[in-house]
Amino acid sequence: MESSIEVVCCQLAPVVGQFEANIELVRDGIAAAVRDGAQLVVLPELATSGYVFRSEEEARAAAVSVNGPELTGWAAEAARGSALVVGGFCELGEDGRLYNSCALVDGEGVRAVYRKIHLWDEESTWFVPGSECAPVVETDLGRIGLAVCYDIEFPELTRGLALNGAELLAMPTNWPRGWAWDSDVPILTTLARSTAYLNRVYVALCDRGGSERGLDFEGGSVITSPDGRVLAGPPSLPGVAGAVLRATCDLTTARTKGTGTRNDAFADRRPELYPADLVSPPRSSASPSQPAPAP
Repeated sequence: MESSIEVVCCQLAPVVGQFEANIELVRDGIAAAVRDGAQLVVLPELATSGYVFRSEEEARAAAVSVNGPELTGWAAEAARGSALVVGGFCELGEDGRLYNSCALVDGEGVRAVYRKIHLWDEESTWFVPGSECAPVVETDLGRIGLAVCYDIEFPELTRGLALNGAELLAMPTNWPRGWAWDSDVPILTTLARSTAYLNRVYVALCDRGGSERGLDFEGGSVITSPDGRVLAGPPSLPGVAGAVLRATCDLTTARTKGTGTRNDAFADRRPELYPADLVSPPRSSASPSQPAPAP
């Protein structure tokens, strides 16, 4: 298992209704990254389909199967450099349902598929939430945890991936622009840094760029280290399409959880004293004047 790996996030901008162009865009992005030495390529959420659907029929027309030629194409490009690819796609499941999924693919094919369990806003109109835990995949490069976009707002999920041995979290994302603190720092950067720091893992969060049917995307891709530092990104221009982020990640630094001479982020946990069953709070209705903070 390698320690230092070259991680690349390809901030693409797929478009609903342009299926063949999206497939080519994604494959070209993977090919260019692998050609330039990437060992792990991360793509946006729903990279093969676009995001802003108007009907289930439109989503279904853009759906692909896990064993279809689209992901086979990813594998072919990965094989050229013994690389891994993690990217989002609109999945047509064997049960005939649609899922907002991401796959981890190597040169031999699909290694793992994760179906997003936390659906954001209208996603629940088109997609069925996943029913299985987010996986940690043992690879020749290291242990890669999979999650998608809104999942980052659920620390139970990201902590679970870290506790299960993940050294790097690969997170395809589609993040609408418009929610930020008073500074110019995208909220995505803050979330990625805090997730990395709290769990002592790398986070490679690949957002999409551009606009689609009136929805502007943040384009806030970022790669962060276990100490919370930003290694790459976010791009200087909001929403830029085609940005490529690159960082060298030494995964050995994610295999220990020490936070000082006496402390360890995991060994110091006291799970026997944490609430085992939390009462679900009532759902709140967002005020139209205060948009919700995440996609």
